[in-house]
Amino acid sequence: MPRPKRSFAQIEATKEQIIEEALNLMTCHGFDGFSMRKLGSRLGVSAKTIYNYYQNKDELYLIILTRGFEQLFNRFNNVYNTHHDPIKRLKNMGSEYLAFGLEHSNLYNLMFTWHVPKFKDYVGTPMEPVAQSELEAALKVADIFIRAIVEASVETSGEASDQEKMFENTARFHMIWMWSQMHGFIAGINNTLLDYMHTNPLSLKEKIINQIFDQFEYQLKKGNSGENIYPIHRITPVLPKQ
Repeated sequence: MPRPKRSFAQIEATKEQIIEEALNLMTCHGFDGFSMRKLGSRLGVSAKTIYNYYQNKDELYLIILTRGFEQLFNRFNNVYNTHHDPIKRLKNMGSEYLAFGLEHSNLYNLMFTWHVPKFKDYVGTPMEPVAQSELEAALKVADIFIRAIVEASVETSGEASDQEKMFENTARFHMIWMWSQMHGFIAGINNTLLDYMHTNPLSLKEKIINQIFDQFEYQLKKGNSGENIYPIHRITPVLPKQ
């Protein structure tokens, strides 16, 4: 007797289970140590069964990344649309970034920490369209954060809104600077390194966020007063003796 046809909900549930276990395996063995055979063994099915749902491990990996960036974007977008004060909005987006990295440490590490394939590694391969979707999802995250930085810059500096273009030139730098600070804290928590430096490093989360965004606001006000933002410290070279 033929097996009854599976419903759409059953198929989607199976695909979700495959993705969840794939992320768990990549966490344990890294991207290079992950295989469809290992995944099948973990799920109690053959690798051939998994191929009915996904082409290969690269497609699984890229789909996991895409979903991660979509989740982060949705968190940013929710804050962006519910907070009207530009500075508070930006700070709350930073809080969401920290929360995401700490609540979903395995996914965050795959997205931001580990040495894994990137979009350029898939250019010219059958996986390029899937990688393109992943890249677009990642860039949406960066774009909404940059937009929030520009709007906060306009608000803090007291410039007219038609000066937004001027701030776009430095917004990417601000994003990289903020991300570097937040990423360092997340990585230190997730790999337990900060446990050796503080009795309760997680309790510093709010202070870290306040420090980052208060510094950002302070530097913008300095720039508006005519001082250089993040001044360059010139180093006098030591010349070799003649």
